[in-house]
Amino acid sequence: MGFIDSIVAAFSPEAAYRREAYRRAYEELRNYDAGGFDRPNQNWRVGNQSAEVTDRYSRDEVKARARDLERNSDIMNSVVGAFKRNVVGSGFSIQAKTEEPDLNKQIEKAWKRWCKKQNCDVTGTQSLNQIIRMAVERKKVDGGILFVKRYTKDGFVPFKLQMIEVDELDKYATEPKEVGNKVVGGIEYNSYNKPVGYFIRQYDIDGYSLRDPVYVEAKDVIFYFTKKRPTQLREMSDMAATITRVRDVNEFMMAVSVKERIEACLSVFIKRSIPTQGIGRQNGATDRTSYEGKLLSPGMIKELNAGDEIQVVNPAGQGADATSFTKLQQRLIGAGQGISYEATSRDMSEATYSSARQGMIEDDLTYGEEKELLIEVLDEIYETFVISAVLCGAISIPSFWDEKERYLSHDWTQEPKPWIDPQKESNANKTALATGQKTFKQIAAENGRDWRDQVDDIAEVIEYAREKGVNMENILFGIKEETDERREDDE
Repeated sequence: MGFIDSIVAAFSPEAAYRREAYRRAYEELRNYDAGGFDRPNQNWRVGNQSAEVTDRYSRDEVKARARDLERNSDIMNSVVGAFKRNVVGSGFSIQAKTEEPDLNKQIEKAWKRWCKKQNCDVTGTQSLNQIIRMAVERKKVDGGILFVKRYTKDGFVPFKLQMIEVDELDKYATEPKEVGNKVVGGIEYNSYNKPVGYFIRQYDIDGYSLRDPVYVEAKDVIFYFTKKRPTQLREMSDMAATITRVRDVNEFMMAVSVKERIEACLSVFIKRSIPTQGIGRQNGATDRTSYEGKLLSPGMIKELNAGDEIQVVNPAGQGADATSFTKLQQRLIGAGQGISYEATSRDMSEATYSSARQGMIEDDLTYGEEKELLIEVLDEIYETFVISAVLCGAISIPSFWDEKERYLSHDWTQEPKPWIDPQKESNANKTALATGQKTFKQIAAENGRDWRDQVDDIAEVIEYAREKGVNMENILFGIKEETDERREDDE
């Protein structure tokens, strides 16, 4: 305790105790470099607020900048495209699991028909696979998108999807439909912050909002976005952490491009020691040419003003360092989005089989999180479709309402990715199957197939081959033909 503290303690022990407590707390804070305010951190001033307050004042600006980069940046599109290719790919296929094979086929056939653009989209312009590809893209750029269930009179079943951009949520709405609820960002929430309704702004054909917003109950809306904090209510662009770096690369490459184009221009400038002579009292008087706004162009010949000289600013290094700079930036951009440099750049020059395989495994873990969220959306769409199909008679299931969960049971499959090295991958599967590390069912699922369908296909091929006198078992499974002697010994 210091001299001043001793004096304070003599007059007010409570105040002295409080001073000592604050001093010790401050010393504990200084144990963390990240909590200090020394020179490296002196301009790092932050605060703790709820996720909604943090996001609210930046949401629209971040979204607008992300959309600008989507329109103008190749690197931005490489990241978004990587997610779209790997999360959706060629799309998702349904496998009904009702335990009734004929009913499964009936449902799957009806679903395939509904997924066509004229049946699933209220605008009649996108199939379901195209809709979910767009949804993944909008989530990366805008932060989210809304699937609105519309019950119409046309189409295969009276159920279609309407896609609503997050901009169409009426953030100026304030009056909840139910007493005790609150409206934040165009969404009505109950006391537990559960969405109960959405206020959707209405636009005319030119994009102007002229009518009062439409209220849609939450049961008819699927809000597809990533929630990162309990207090987060609305979306934030998935690219928020990396768009500044994407823009830096854009600006850098623009500067390098301009420099290289200028260096490629062959131009001639003529400098005269004295100005062009005139006649009479105006002798020697000429108008000076302004160079403001003038650009170099190939083959240009221009006369300079008397006494003017060409001074060239030639920063060295950009052209030579552009490759290493953009590679580093792309690695950081990819890392910020949880994927590898190779996934965004498509540059495999530095990759080996092992590194490419490991990179793909790590990338798939990132894509897997997105797939999980997307499949939850697809699950709700599928269940609504089946219920609508049963209600309108497109699918006949007499006991549907008594055993609804059983009849809604299903799985999603996707086409597998092409193998990097087919021989190594197939040998690995063969070893895993032989040693019990994997089952045939697991391998079939990894390849985007239903194991029952695969077994049925194999049996059909073998049976047909027998009718034609071909022993397909040997070809399919690599079984060596037994000799007559061994066959007799076995008998």
